[in-house]
Amino acid sequence: MATSGTCKLQGHFTLNGMYQDGDLLIGGLFEIQRYLKVFPELSFRTEPKIPRCELFYMTSFQQALTMVFAINEINNNPNLLPNMTLGYQIYDNCLRLGVAFRGATALVSGTEETVSDLNCKGPPPVIGIIGDPGSTHSIAISSVLGLFRLPMISYYATCSCLSDRKKYPSFFRTIPSDAFQVRAMVQILKHFGWTWVGLIYSDNDYGIYAAQSFHQEMQLFGYCVAFSEILPNDNNPIVIQRIMGMIQTSTARVVVVFSASSLLIPLMNEVVLQNITGRQWIASEAWATSPVFRTPRFQPFLGGTMGIAIRRGEIEGLHDFLLRIRPNNDQRNDIVKIFWENIFGCSFETKGKGTDVEQVKKVCTGQEDLNTTNTPYTDVSGLRASYNVYKAIFALAHALHDLMQCEEGRGPFSGNRCADITNLKPWQLVHYLQKVNFTTGFGDHVSFDKNGDALSIYDVLNWQPSADGSIKLHKVGVVYEGAATGMVLTLDKDAFYWNFEKAKPPQSVCSESCPPGTRRATIKGFPVCCFDCLPCGDGEISNTTDAIECTTCPDEFWSNPDKDQCVPKEIEFLSYEDPLGISLTTASLLGTFICALVMIIFALHRNTPIVRANNSELSFLLLLSLKLCFLCVLLFIGRPQLWTCQLRHAVFGISFVLCISSILVKTMVVIAVFKSSRPEGKGAMKWFGAAQQRCTVLVLTALQVVICAVWLSTASPTPYKNNQYTRSKIVYECAVGSVVGFSMLLGYIGLLAAVSFLLAFLSRNLPDNFNEAKFITFSMLIFCAVWIAFVPAYASSPGKYAVAVEIFAILASSFGLLVAIFAPKCYIILLHPEKNTKKAIMRREAQNK
Repeated sequence: MATSGTCKLQGHFTLNGMYQDGDLLIGGLFEIQRYLKVFPELSFRTEPKIPRCELFYMTSFQQALTMVFAINEINNNPNLLPNMTLGYQIYDNCLRLGVAFRGATALVSGTEETVSDLNCKGPPPVIGIIGDPGSTHSIAISSVLGLFRLPMISYYATCSCLSDRKKYPSFFRTIPSDAFQVRAMVQILKHFGWTWVGLIYSDNDYGIYAAQSFHQEMQLFGYCVAFSEILPNDNNPIVIQRIMGMIQTSTARVVVVFSASSLLIPLMNEVVLQNITGRQWIASEAWATSPVFRTPRFQPFLGGTMGIAIRRGEIEGLHDFLLRIRPNNDQRNDIVKIFWENIFGCSFETKGKGTDVEQVKKVCTGQEDLNTTNTPYTDVSGLRASYNVYKAIFALAHALHDLMQCEEGRGPFSGNRCADITNLKPWQLVHYLQKVNFTTGFGDHVSFDKNGDALSIYDVLNWQPSADGSIKLHKVGVVYEGAATGMVLTLDKDAFYWNFEKAKPPQSVCSESCPPGTRRATIKGFPVCCFDCLPCGDGEISNTTDAIECTTCPDEFWSNPDKDQCVPKEIEFLSYEDPLGISLTTASLLGTFICALVMIIFALHRNTPIVRANNSELSFLLLLSLKLCFLCVLLFIGRPQLWTCQLRHAVFGISFVLCISSILVKTMVVIAVFKSSRPEGKGAMKWFGAAQQRCTVLVLTALQVVICAVWLSTASPTPYKNNQYTRSKIVYECAVGSVVGFSMLLGYIGLLAAVSFLLAFLSRNLPDNFNEAKFITFSMLIFCAVWIAFVPAYASSPGKYAVAVEIFAILASSFGLLVAIFAPKCYIILLHPEKNTKKAIMRREAQNK
């Protein structure tokens, strides 16, 4: 408002603060006093007044003095901003948005009552603002400052919402955002396997945005929040009791808290009163380093708390500077007087109290010795927020320095122009601030990403008991985010203090982890962290903990009994070590031995009438073929190989055709002999001489050889791993290759057997010497019965038992032929040699006639 040639401010705010003049001013907003003493009545009948603040916060005052120290250090540095002096204007925001906004307005518009310029022109009083520490305050203030592109660098506001460059184009911060803090917390939860946790957060932008990010991050990892409660700002006892009830009844043993320490005091007092132990508290950076709860009273309940804390740094010379501070009479440094009064319990103005007796408070001299005090103000062992203030000041100074180093014609602005320091535009400083890149004396790199966020790094703290019963902070790890490596969490497991009976990390899960061999099955109506463990099915495995699904084993593998590993399937075949294989091998060798024994008996008695009368040549050929039938069984036993698969059916088919053709020729000879004994059949034997018999057997056998040759050359049997019978085993067998070829082989044998049986049956009553036709009929009956029964038994037998059925059919039919045809003859030869004479044979012939 312009009056009489001057510009006058719309209003003037009385704010506690500190001031130092300079060529350029830097503003600051700090939480030096914490609470309002009186809430002013808003009657609007008198001018509104700013409420009085009290409860001096020594740590925040140290942060404000760190800003002063950093500016003095820059002013004394000839290499940084030479020929320029920085000043400051710092205000106390009293932890209230209204006060903070008044302070920001005062910093932007200036504090001079009048400006002696008719056009009301001039540079802004401050080139940038350090602060505000609160997220809510920073959101409100930077929304306005962003309109003018005035840079604001917060050292403590972590709300991830402030990373939105469209809403907050000139906001920067030297502390990582909540998004990174939340990811770091979830990484810690993941490290210890805590999938079921409680969440408490303050009812402000900091807590609400952090809670939203926490829920999203937990959901991303498949973790669950057992309960989520808002911490009231007004200390509502009903809400506090509800939160306490959730903490007590929940099965979650880990509780994550996003809140400032001041809002947590009522809740933690209730924790002590109700004696709630056995909880692992996870503190956000807002209260992880707070001294409020590090007293012996809270140690049994909050000892072992794990917290995410701002990166600790060291500032050389700060401690001595803090001890040198002294109050003066400058009204613009009234906050120093308030500090002095609080730390020494004195007053710069004597005030009487009471009506009867006047009580006078000790008068401050301003020369009291700070070395005699022991407060958080002088404690520089854990500089965290103060270190962020230090980095913020130097970031602004480096941006100014780079701006002043610009060479005209090579500037970054339109027309390659540089900024004019005498008429500096805020947005020009923002450009340089975005490109700041330097290293502090402590060795930390400082720069900002495209969203104005600093390098993401946190210390991981553990609250451990000290000798006096209080709580001390112990660094147990670090978490940072690298450009190439992503988030990296490093913890020293041996350095942790666990406030539990077993001194080990607690278990905080809704359901115990599913071991390998099982899978997780969600329970309807419950969070995903509450589940049942179901065993994997046959042929499926899970080799990890908490597997969502079981994995099917490859075709040639099967699950082990624990269902946690795929092992090669058991290969099943009829082996020589198998009891069944041993039995069949023994039977095969026994049959071969009996055939050899009969051949020896026939050879020794080859000149006797009974051998000569039964066509000894065909008998020896039949015995040889039976021996081959017994021996071919050995090709069916053992691990199938290509040559055994090709030979087993070929040898089997040819041997049996040789055997059946010999029997067929014997039958035909019997019929021819009978016919030749009659007058009308005198010439019948000329067609069944020795040469004709051999030729007939050879031709009949050759046909089977041709069938086998065509079969083996077109679709040869091969070894085949069959898993159709049972999924848990591989049956190693010989695939027939061509069903047609195998059917022709069996069909030809069946045809010869049927013809032999028919001829033998028709000639069973012929008066031969030793009933040869009857024996052949009986042997062929056995043969046909065995092979007719073989077909359905073979088709219904699984795996190696199908091979056993085929071997049994071969052995049974071979033994049937051997016993039926040769047993009677051997019986006569060995036990009744008196019947093995020509006279006996002639007598029998006469009886038969």
